[in-house]
Amino acid sequence: MITGRDETAGTALAAELGNNGTDVRFHAVDLADPSSAAESVSATVASYGRIDCVVNSAGITTRGTLLDTTVELFDTHIAINLRAPFFVMQAAVQDMRSRQAPGSIVNIISFSAHGGQPHLAPYVAAKAGLVGLTRNAAYAHRFDRIRINGLNIGWTETEGEGCHPTRLPRSKRTTGFPRPRPGCPWASSARSPRSAEFVVFASPTGAVWSPAR
Repeated sequence: MITGRDETAGTALAAELGNNGTDVRFHAVDLADPSSAAESVSATVASYGRIDCVVNSAGITTRGTLLDTTVELFDTHIAINLRAPFFVMQAAVQDMRSRQAPGSIVNIISFSAHGGQPHLAPYVAAKAGLVGLTRNAAYAHRFDRIRINGLNIGWTETEGEGCHPTRLPRSKRTTGFPRPRPGCPWASSARSPRSAEFVVFASPTGAVWSPAR
């Protein structure tokens, strides 16, 4: 089950995967709405009878510093980057536990959760919260045989990020990153050394590393 706001892109991806023989469906949802986030899990269970794995990969990186971030921008980051994964995880774990079945959840975090650039203040706050949530849930549900990990990836070039405006001076925009693409002064290649570095967070006991049985 693929979920997202862009119905055109989601339907096209589902069709592409379906042509390879995959049983795939697209469910349009705005994850900024917590009830809709949980409903995306219900839609998956209704379609397939169960949910075994979740990847929380939706996110926004709209720029904002500590000094110029508005309440609305901060709330949007929290809604999509932190609150949505929380309630998706809640609904998924409830289904797994109701069936006494193992499962796996992967949260896409960010290297910026360790501090990040000045213009990513609300993004850093939300992703740092997701780091803590991932650790907490991994520990809480290790004996339910539910593995909950986080991929703490570095800068990755995506369609939404490639030409994102930044509030940094132009002279500082590409410091430490590969040469930008034409028309995209803050674009960074996914082949950047920073993008290759990641950390996996798990339960301190290591139990969540064990294959679910």
